[in-house]
Amino acid sequence: MDGSSNGATQGQGAASPHAAVHTQGGVPPLPTQSSLPPITRDELLRLYRQMVLIRRLEELAAKAYTQRKILGFCHLYIGQESVAVGAAASTAGDYWMAAYREHGHALAKGTSARAVMAELYGRQGGSSRGLGGSMHIFDREHDFLGGYGIVGAHVPLAAGVAFAAKYRGEGRVALCYFGDGAAHQGAFFEALCLAQLYKVPAVFICENNFYAMGTPLHRQSALADMSLRAEGIGMARDSFEGFDVELVRERVGRAVDFARSGQGPVMLEIVTYRHRGHSMSDPAKYRPAGELEQRKQESDPLKITERRLREDFGVTDADLDALTASVEAECEDAVAFAEQSPVPDPADLYRYTYAPQVTGMGVGAEAPTFTIPALRDQKEG
Repeated sequence: MDGSSNGATQGQGAASPHAAVHTQGGVPPLPTQSSLPPITRDELLRLYRQMVLIRRLEELAAKAYTQRKILGFCHLYIGQESVAVGAAASTAGDYWMAAYREHGHALAKGTSARAVMAELYGRQGGSSRGLGGSMHIFDREHDFLGGYGIVGAHVPLAAGVAFAAKYRGEGRVALCYFGDGAAHQGAFFEALCLAQLYKVPAVFICENNFYAMGTPLHRQSALADMSLRAEGIGMARDSFEGFDVELVRERVGRAVDFARSGQGPVMLEIVTYRHRGHSMSDPAKYRPAGELEQRKQESDPLKITERRLREDFGVTDADLDALTASVEAECEDAVAFAEQSPVPDPADLYRYTYAPQVTGMGVGAEAPTFTIPALRDQKEG
């Protein structure tokens, strides 16, 4: 048999094992409407109050930082409140993970103002017993599984949480929040590939505030739409502006419905804008002149929702004044609680670092306890 007939035979043989993959029908579309009921006056007031609470607590955190009552890094969520609050309105009972700008996420998920502020102060009354600080708020009771300080490193963890939820048949979704800078991280791509491969119930939310630290989007990415990252792996995606808390509630609700139904994860880009610098140590002088003022005027989430409440739900000045007063009282109480809460006991330094291990030195209660006094005695001995 000559080479030409051999080639013809191969061409007429069985199809490539990849052919079925190549001819799949593409990514299923997201729902055109979420399963959420229409928003009511009372619910929108509640969402507005939550945004005001985040804004005011962050302002007081900034003040405490300048007084050196809060130390270390501190990344404020001012300007982005509608993203976390809107998402919380459509994800009750689901898992959340966030990056280091997570104070607002924790509050939106249900962590108390007291627990958040005490954690920022590094006090025992904090959500992580004062051992985590600004970037590591954790609240198991409300399924807020942590803020993480390493850029993009929590995205694989969120994929794992979603895998566990699917494996256990919980019917729950894992939401993962990160910034536009993290969307270029290697671990981010790896996590999305596996999440899509295993069709895990996850929603990956890029809060695109257009600045990775001080680097504007056009200098860090050839893509302006971060959700396009999903297309390379066949993942469903959506992109929208997130300044209106009602819109965030609805569009995140669609993504969560899709993921919960078993069709696979979703990548969302929610366009937002932070009013402060990357952290408290950043004066944000890299912004073009007038940009911040324009954003505050045109797309402040609090102003947008306040206008909607007044014009469409008949909310009055008296209603809003009472709401603002209640938020102020809650925030002042949180600051007082944080300042009165004791600092962590140095003897607990290693208590939450390592899980109990079987070693040659003993197991459980029989293992040696490493405390600061014990270590000091050992050193002096």
